[in-house]
Amino acid sequence: MEIEHHPGAGAAAGADEDDVALVEQVRLTVPTTDDPTLPVWTFRMWTIGVVSCALLSFFNQFFAYRSEPIIISQITVQVAALPVGHFMAKVLPDRKFSAFGREWSMNPGPFNVKEHVLICVFANAGAAFGNGGAYAVGIVTIIKAFYRRNISFFVGLLLVITTQVLGYGWAGLMRKYVIEPAQMWWPQSLVQVSLLRALHEKEQGHRMTRGKFFLIALICSLSWYAVPGYIFPTLTAVSWVCWAFPKSVTMQQVGSGLNGLGIGAFTLDWSVVAAFLTSPLVSPFFAIVNVYVGFVLLVYALVPACYWAFNLYNAGTFPIYSTDLFTGAGQLYNITAIVNDRFEIDMGAYAQQGKIHLSLFFAISYGLGFAAIAATLSHVGLFYGKEIYQRFRESYRGKPDVHTRMMRRYDDIPNWWFYLLLAVTMAVALVLCTVFKDEVQLPWWGLLFACAIAFIFTLPISVITATTNTTPGLNVITEYTMGLIMPGKPIANVCFKVYGYMSMNQSVSFLNDFKLGHYMKVPPRSMFLVQLIGTVVAGTVNTIVAWWLLTTVPHICEKALLPVGSPWTCPGDHVFFDASVIWGLVGPRRIFGPLGYYNALNWCFLGGLVCPVFVWLLARALPAHAWWISLVNLPVILGATANMPPASTLNYTAWCFVGTVFNFFVFRYRKGWWKRYNYVLSAAMDAGVAIMGVVIYFALSGHPLDWWGSRGEHCDLATCPTAKGVQVDGCPVF
Repeated sequence: MEIEHHPGAGAAAGADEDDVALVEQVRLTVPTTDDPTLPVWTFRMWTIGVVSCALLSFFNQFFAYRSEPIIISQITVQVAALPVGHFMAKVLPDRKFSAFGREWSMNPGPFNVKEHVLICVFANAGAAFGNGGAYAVGIVTIIKAFYRRNISFFVGLLLVITTQVLGYGWAGLMRKYVIEPAQMWWPQSLVQVSLLRALHEKEQGHRMTRGKFFLIALICSLSWYAVPGYIFPTLTAVSWVCWAFPKSVTMQQVGSGLNGLGIGAFTLDWSVVAAFLTSPLVSPFFAIVNVYVGFVLLVYALVPACYWAFNLYNAGTFPIYSTDLFTGAGQLYNITAIVNDRFEIDMGAYAQQGKIHLSLFFAISYGLGFAAIAATLSHVGLFYGKEIYQRFRESYRGKPDVHTRMMRRYDDIPNWWFYLLLAVTMAVALVLCTVFKDEVQLPWWGLLFACAIAFIFTLPISVITATTNTTPGLNVITEYTMGLIMPGKPIANVCFKVYGYMSMNQSVSFLNDFKLGHYMKVPPRSMFLVQLIGTVVAGTVNTIVAWWLLTTVPHICEKALLPVGSPWTCPGDHVFFDASVIWGLVGPRRIFGPLGYYNALNWCFLGGLVCPVFVWLLARALPAHAWWISLVNLPVILGATANMPPASTLNYTAWCFVGTVFNFFVFRYRKGWWKRYNYVLSAAMDAGVAIMGVVIYFALSGHPLDWWGSRGEHCDLATCPTAKGVQVDGCPVF
């Protein structure tokens, strides 16, 4: 392997065997060798890194507004960068130059794994650490497209960049607690180490190289996507039950893959498979099983029983699955009518329309979200608490492991870098909350409160992530808290949520990437600068793309006004908007509190907290069966459908099916093929859809086809209510 045969690699070869084996997974995956002479700040790294960061930011933000958003992850760049890097190493001139007393070259030698790591870090910033686009762009979108108010581009850009960068300031100061100790092993980073090592193996004796396979799969992917993406969009969701029962509301609710239970529905569109849940080819089979169990319990057990048998919350008055908000009579709630000139709630108009109602699926999803948050705390505490505590204590008094000792040959990052970054970012954020307070609504004390929550939670959640690969989110906690403190101000609520939730999430992601650099022996200062520059580049591109689409696509995000089959429905932003209404504009007291219709869902917090206790007690009472009982991961099962809505049932069934085929059957019976080509195929499929999607938009969006196969799923009645006497346009009256 290229990373194991460098001169000077024996410097750490004499490491204590016990020291190396503190965490077995790390010992089996991470090499204990290093070549400090490998160049990292190369022209190749900067060129491929910045371009890949900008491209991923563009693609991910572009697709975020479409009905089936896909996230182009860093794995795509990780695979594609290798042949590009080798090509540049062959064609670039190797002439040496002198500048500022240093000698450098555009081509300092073979393309190496450390350059590759930094390119991956750039790409991860472009994918917002796996989230696709910057979370704060949603604020700009709902203000312009849903509330139809104004926010300046400058304010939007500052909002995006500060929320993405703020957490880096305190995350860097926590490295000695969650990066250097061997007990903090960050399982997710081992996936990247494994793939990097596989890509840098010498390819001998194979007629089909990974690069050739990637190119063939890429061409096939982008060629095929022209069919469901433009020529025959109905292939996106083939819901044949709706075709068989064109006049039955109930059967279309059962058969619709996009607005119903999805029985019998299937797709021939990769964008549907990878939407919301990312590529199933990179998810291990045990995770797919947990997700599928949670999905089946919700969609095929809980929802049908509550909708048809118990009519819970007058469920029949509303569609079975919808992200819209409704009046008590089953009509769409006119949100803009209850917003006054100060961008606050108009209580008179609210009283006139009455309480907000949700579809049954949406309401149950919130309840499961409450339960999953609480279950994460008790599950991690019961099953991993002792281990986390012991590892955290050992991280203080344990001797440095081989990787930490090897990293000490590189210059560390001075703490003042992080203090300065934190001070500058906080100062800009305070300017937003004071000078531009009319646009962001968040008071200065709200910003400080959000940062305090994020700061307090960053270390414990980093420890949990580093040892269990589970990252509890703060989104519901932050929006619930601010909704109680400042009801009636929707933008203040989402700004508080983004500063509180995303700064913590970015901190954990920042540390996860740092651990990758730690394992691959990349100089810390290089890691920090690439992460920071990549985040700024990505946030800027995200904002520009969002602004461009919001100002050029007619009726973007307005489903009722868009042409039939239009992809610009903004499913994720629709849910983000609903959250701003529920938690900010109207406030949790009027929906989930004593003044609301769904106050019973608060018991889900208690239920989620208690349920893991029974699993833990059962494992203790039956030690002979504890090995499988402990696999019942309630946080994963309860949170499996966290993406529903906006994700549809078809997104889940297609994801689980494809993931099972590749990560169970292919992995078990064609393991050699899987190890060699699985991740490469995933990257090619994502990249092909992204490229053809952009080509279709620029070349063919002004020339839509109009025939039966271009008019959507043909399940129009799936969005109808079933209660007697409810009148909705386009729906039969029972």
